[in-house]
Amino acid sequence: MASREVSTMIKQGFISNPTLSLSSSPSRTTSTTTTSKLYSPSSSPPPPPQTESTRPIPSQTLFEMMSEEHLRDSKAVEESRKKPQTRIAKFLDELKTRSSNDWGLGSGDVRLTVVSRDGHRVSMDVHKRVLSEKSRFFAEKLSQRKEKGVSHTVEISECDDVEVYVETVVLMYSDDLKKRLIGENVNKVLALLQVSAAIMFDAGISSCLEYLEAVPWSEDEEEKVLSLLCQLELHGSMTEVLQRVLSEPSTSVRTDDIFLKLLSGVLQAKDDKARREMKTLISRLLREDSFDYNSRLDVSKDTLYHLCHRCLCSLVLCLSEAMCMDSSRQDRGVLMAEIAREADNLQWLVDILIDKRMANDFVKLWADQKELAELHSKIPTMYRHEISRITAQLCIAIGRGNILVPKDSRFSLLSTWLDALYEDFRWMRRASRSVDKKLIEEGLSQTILTLSLRQQQVILLNWFHRFLNKGDDYPNIQRAFEVWWRRAFIRQYADVPDSSQMQITICNYPT
Repeated sequence: MASREVSTMIKQGFISNPTLSLSSSPSRTTSTTTTSKLYSPSSSPPPPPQTESTRPIPSQTLFEMMSEEHLRDSKAVEESRKKPQTRIAKFLDELKTRSSNDWGLGSGDVRLTVVSRDGHRVSMDVHKRVLSEKSRFFAEKLSQRKEKGVSHTVEISECDDVEVYVETVVLMYSDDLKKRLIGENVNKVLALLQVSAAIMFDAGISSCLEYLEAVPWSEDEEEKVLSLLCQLELHGSMTEVLQRVLSEPSTSVRTDDIFLKLLSGVLQAKDDKARREMKTLISRLLREDSFDYNSRLDVSKDTLYHLCHRCLCSLVLCLSEAMCMDSSRQDRGVLMAEIAREADNLQWLVDILIDKRMANDFVKLWADQKELAELHSKIPTMYRHEISRITAQLCIAIGRGNILVPKDSRFSLLSTWLDALYEDFRWMRRASRSVDKKLIEEGLSQTILTLSLRQQQVILLNWFHRFLNKGDDYPNIQRAFEVWWRRAFIRQYADVPDSSQMQITICNYPT
């Protein structure tokens, strides 16, 4: 072997480096005779002999590491096989005890063998009387041989789980199946149910179904339960189990009533923390439904807009009261909290409308709130700034393309509420950490740029003069201003001539 190849194999770990190994070759034995040697004063004495404690450990080769890993895996597989075998042995011992003590039976007259898919076999001596009484499957098979005193041999092949089959046979000898299942997990009982159904062990089926009806399920277990029950087609016997998941035939009216009660309850909740938690929960659940296009039941548009109108009426009443309130009154903070609460409720409903792609009509509805906008302009900013977040919310959705409304509706929205948004912007930023300044500015810019060039000019020139006076207290929509500038003064587009008309000439060809 070439030296370069040997060097490469040493680097890869297949061959130990002889210069690093301290173990001597079996063919090289050292003499046990001690020979004394003389050294000159200038020469150094030999190094002390290395003992087991000072000797360095040789480095492992890759082959040795792979061998150790394979050995560990083999041990793990062996251990995993020992556990089921131990449990099976325990079941077989129990089978012998129950057959003699509970049933008063002697040795079995049926040799039952269960074979797994990988060839693992377990044999047990059972009794024809028990099998025939408990299982309609065994009763039919064993009745075909009428001779008395003749031993039977039954083999069940290609079982998914030998242990479950053995335990199911033990259950046939038990006088209280329900008690025996206490403490088992759902997956184990589902396996017992499947085997019981396969051998038509009716008592086992009933006990497993009673267990499943009584215990809670995780979401994963629920899917397994429903899948298995639909697969087994047990019909009437599984009705009790499925009652927790099967809903009654429902109509849209009944569903709307439920959603209306839930959403109204959240909007009117007394505890602010609980209200926020339930808003988050219901929003998440409704968002999950929106991705399920096969979902039959959902909150209706009419229900959501009914609640929006209710919130708008409450806001008008609150602002009317705030306008008439004396600043020295003690209940000023209560009214501020009520306005913020109703505005927050409306923001939540608008979020749901946007997620459900139902918010187009709300843009026009919000743009038509002239009375509310008038009241808004006459009360202190500290009362009203939460209301302007609804305008920002709509502009962000329009800027992202999540709301599609005509140009007139977009311009009407800004005509009614843009001045209020300007005036409240400083308070919005400072009063709530959740307000994203950049996001609002981007949404507002995009919304303005969807308007006609003339409308863009009116809005942006107005913003330009306001921004010069107020600076950071106003939203910075310079990007929209730049785009409008280029459209108006640099990239001027004339009307595109209509080239859709075609001249058609008819020619008569000689025949």
